[in-house]
Amino acid sequence: MTLDRFYPIFPDAAWIERMLPLGVTFVQLRAKDLSEDETRAEIARAQAACTAAGATLVVNDHWQLAIEEGCDFVHLGQEDLDDADVAAIRDAGVRLGISTHDVPELDRALALAPDYVALGPVYATKLKSMRFGPQGLERVAEWKRRVGDMPLVAIGGFTIDRAPGAFRAGADVVSVVTDITLDPDPEAKVRAWLEATR
Repeated sequence: MTLDRFYPIFPDAAWIERMLPLGVTFVQLRAKDLSEDETRAEIARAQAACTAAGATLVVNDHWQLAIEEGCDFVHLGQEDLDDADVAAIRDAGVRLGISTHDVPELDRALALAPDYVALGPVYATKLKSMRFGPQGLERVAEWKRRVGDMPLVAIGGFTIDRAPGAFRAGADVVSVVTDITLDPDPEAKVRAWLEATR
């Protein structure tokens, strides 16, 4: 499976609707701190926008709602995996990405045969406090040797200037959050990311 090399993550459907017209084709919805009804509404809205644009929506965490709303890709962190029914996700025909931070987590992820593995944070990140420090590009290269042909997503602290190093180290995809959402002109930043990764 080939994924777009640029993989932005947004907190709500409105962000996704803003960015799809610029050419984003692979995007994650990471909706946090909402009620179940609010989360369902965000997923449905984002999925409708992605379907209309011919883009792929990845739903973070909320795998049951993703299945119910007809989405075809979910992303799970290690904590999410503790409660997820991976067999149900697979039975629904939904693709799966998994976060990893160390070798035991990578082994756990690979045992589930995901559609991609994410490694992070490669650099220090402003997004959330992490129990793992920056992984660095050597870890990216190590992960690529371990995962082989499986797509490897590098995430955490990325800027456009840092992306080429990740690709040279073996990442297939670079995922971005705050470099876009905290930018005073996020549309311009997304256009720059698209130009830099295609």
